[in-house]
Amino acid sequence: MEKIIFHIDVNSAFLSWEAVYRLHILGETTDLREIPSAVGGDIKKRHGIILAKSTPAKKYGVRTGDTINDALKLCPQLVLVPPHYDLYETSSKAFMEILKEFSPCVEQYSVDEAYCDMTGTIGLYGSAVVAANLIKDRIYDELGFTVNVGISSNKLLAKMASDFKKPNLVHTLFPEEMEKKLWRLPVEELFYVGHATKKKLHALGINTIGELARTDLNILRAHFKKYGEVIYAFANGVDVSLVASETPANKGYGNSTTIAFDVDEEGAAKMILLSLSETVCTRLRADSVMATVVAVSIVDFEFHHASHQMTLFSATNTTNEIHKAACRLFDELWDGLPVRKLGIHTSKVVKGDSIRQLNLFDMNRYERLSKLDVAVDNIRERYGENSIMRAIFLNNRIYHMAGGITPEKRKPNYKEGIK
Repeated sequence: MEKIIFHIDVNSAFLSWEAVYRLHILGETTDLREIPSAVGGDIKKRHGIILAKSTPAKKYGVRTGDTINDALKLCPQLVLVPPHYDLYETSSKAFMEILKEFSPCVEQYSVDEAYCDMTGTIGLYGSAVVAANLIKDRIYDELGFTVNVGISSNKLLAKMASDFKKPNLVHTLFPEEMEKKLWRLPVEELFYVGHATKKKLHALGINTIGELARTDLNILRAHFKKYGEVIYAFANGVDVSLVASETPANKGYGNSTTIAFDVDEEGAAKMILLSLSETVCTRLRADSVMATVVAVSIVDFEFHHASHQMTLFSATNTTNEIHKAACRLFDELWDGLPVRKLGIHTSKVVKGDSIRQLNLFDMNRYERLSKLDVAVDNIRERYGENSIMRAIFLNNRIYHMAGGITPEKRKPNYKEGIK
């Protein structure tokens, strides 16, 4: 039986979810999807980029990832609204729940897209296109936003199909349709081909996906090595990956934060590292795992990037131990230039019940710290992350759990939009 794979992608997800919320919950009358608008980060905190834009904004040349200043130059009348991550999580969950009613095998690829293995279930609906339209219309009727559905025999072609004309449409892209629907497209529209690869391919005289598919594989190997084999396979519609309904375990945990001010004091930098350690270790403990390697990354005020890592004596998930390692790495790495961004990353993760290397000088400190961290996690889970914090963060402009999604982004103040 031929595989039938759907790729379902929410159209301008963040903006669509925000538009639906404002129309149906806040009672606004203007639909953000119908005017030049965008969801943007916070300029004051240096997160000033476009996260999602409307179709009218796209016509002005506004692109996801543009700085807010650049977007406003292209479209001075652009309506900007702040991100609302609690809403995105809720909308994504509702979106996934509908998909699971249509297929027993759903792989969430990101917050706003998923794959469904519909093999064996198509007979319930008559055809793949009928089933896809049922999913699309059900999502719109119940949740108020639109999706595109791509249909094929593998994940790659299904994803490529869902990127065809938008919004609110169903497209097929089976192997026999590739020459007509896929090969005529510019090579940069192929999944996995970025700007740098596009330039190299153009230099070789390869401008379309079809030309890439017909290129001698040895030429691609010579210029791109293993990566050349990947893009050659993709151009020919070859993809052997399966829809996986179970999420693979994390191989590493990390977090970073762009700081609202240039940090030129060691004490302030180490406080930020402590706040990052809080969030990273909370996630490690939530998944009952420990990290063996810790790394620190720094971006200075001139956007120079540097990183350094170390292997711990024993795997750990305690905040104090990760912070201590991070501070040591920072001392070895920092050259004194003002810091714009800091990050902590962990790797070589082991299960939490793994045997811990005994340390003669530990004096049972790990056991005490571990119990303290668990107690703090329980309090925060029950009463919110701000219910308990270290005294050093009281009345401090440094938030005690940095990185990730801050409270104001989860529940924005709608009276104080960006513009």
